[in-house]
Amino acid sequence: MSNERLILAIGRMERALSKLEQASVQPRGVTPPNDELSAKYDKLKAETRAVLADLDHLIAQSEAA
Repeated sequence: MSNERLILAIGRMERALSKLEQASVQPRGVTPPNDELSAKYDKLKAETRAVLADLDHLIAQSEAA
């Protein structure tokens, strides 16, 4: 298993989690327009899927080795 690829995947996951944390601490009463919120949600969901796919691939490679 490539340590560099694993580190990159973990970094992407940490950035996605950081975005989630930032979104959860938004001040009450401050709501972005629905279109903007939907776009952010879709982007975050896609990034999360990509990171999980990378991790699945790395795990599969490590098990095959």
